[in-house]
Amino acid sequence: MPRSQRLLPARPDLLPVVIGGDIGAYALARQLHDATGQRVKLLSAHPIEAIGLSAYIDVVPQVSTDTAAMIGCLRELVDGRAERSAVVMANRDSVARDLSAHREELEPQYVVPFPSVQAMDELSNKVAFARACADLGLHTPRQVEITGQDLAGGDPEIDIPFPLVGKAAIGSDWDNLDFDGKRKIYFLDTPEQLHALWEDLRRAGFDSTFLIQERIPGQDDAMRSVTAYIASTGETTVIGSARVLLEDHAPTLIGNPVAMITEPYPQLWEGAERLLASVGYRGFANFDIKIDPRDGRAVFFEVNPRIGRNSFYMSAAGVNPMAPMISDLVDGRPGPRREARGEVLYSLLPHHLVLHQLDDPALRRRVLRLVPRAVDPLLDPAERSPRRRLLVAAQKLNHDRKFHRYHPKPLLRRRRPADEY
Repeated sequence: MPRSQRLLPARPDLLPVVIGGDIGAYALARQLHDATGQRVKLLSAHPIEAIGLSAYIDVVPQVSTDTAAMIGCLRELVDGRAERSAVVMANRDSVARDLSAHREELEPQYVVPFPSVQAMDELSNKVAFARACADLGLHTPRQVEITGQDLAGGDPEIDIPFPLVGKAAIGSDWDNLDFDGKRKIYFLDTPEQLHALWEDLRRAGFDSTFLIQERIPGQDDAMRSVTAYIASTGETTVIGSARVLLEDHAPTLIGNPVAMITEPYPQLWEGAERLLASVGYRGFANFDIKIDPRDGRAVFFEVNPRIGRNSFYMSAAGVNPMAPMISDLVDGRPGPRREARGEVLYSLLPHHLVLHQLDDPALRRRVLRLVPRAVDPLLDPAERSPRRRLLVAAQKLNHDRKFHRYHPKPLLRRRRPADEY
């Protein structure tokens, strides 16, 4: 969207604050800037260069990642400010939990658009999530729960046939664990790979809960994302969704969508809303759902207690979720329900790479049709730095190397003329 066509309200009463230093943090800063017209304070020890070179982000160096230090820094930023005059956003489970747990220390100056710790425990814990889904008739993958204590006694018995998926049950616990070879999601094809995982967890001193799940078949494009905001009244005032085209396949980022087409999925919205309502959820939520190609069922994988790394697809589809949230928590006006129904290609990748990686001819045709209006959160017309533009362009091209390494496709696919797609 050209800068001149943006609605940039003057909200000098508001201080937008973002915690984090990756692409998702930049997207949050851009959305907050678009919603308020104000410069954004961003807390990070090592932000990406695209953030450091931004025209409207002021980086506040985080010397320590300790929770107390983070809360102290946030309080310093609002010292002397009026009530409800700042908003804080983040996109890591551990930070979301810390902000929720320290809500009373941050209020009344800040509004904190995250669910209560109780709601997090009831849904973002993937064990509790599966139980809540079962109570409402929503499908989840078959899974086995393994605790750190189980691992101490040797390799657990898993009664689910390969191939399998492994992931932590509690995202915040996983965020706080560090070891060589750590991944967000593990795809396990053999008993040897499963044994190696157990050994890694034992060496890392893992003491939370780990899940081994059946692997639902289907490519990246079987995944769906649903994003919602539940206002202080309990009503859903923002909802939207996207069909994933491609996910990142690098080990530390595996499963993160990098190309999507926004489109409405009302049946998925209904299931997500019922689930959130069942625990009195408030704030932002993001669901990962897969359509099982064997029977067309929607399989709910998890809900993130935050807006999600790719939240900018909502803005691309017509609804900047920061504006309704500010109206609700700052102005006390929850407002009407807003549904992001626009069809837009959201992509962090070069367009040729998206076309090269997709196997479905119908999806390739859709991508070609949507390319002229494609949206990349990093490509903000408000950013005037030539150095930044070159940096972002180089980062996009770097995805070629990553996909060639971790998700290779035959190079001859690129030689097909466009009309064959």
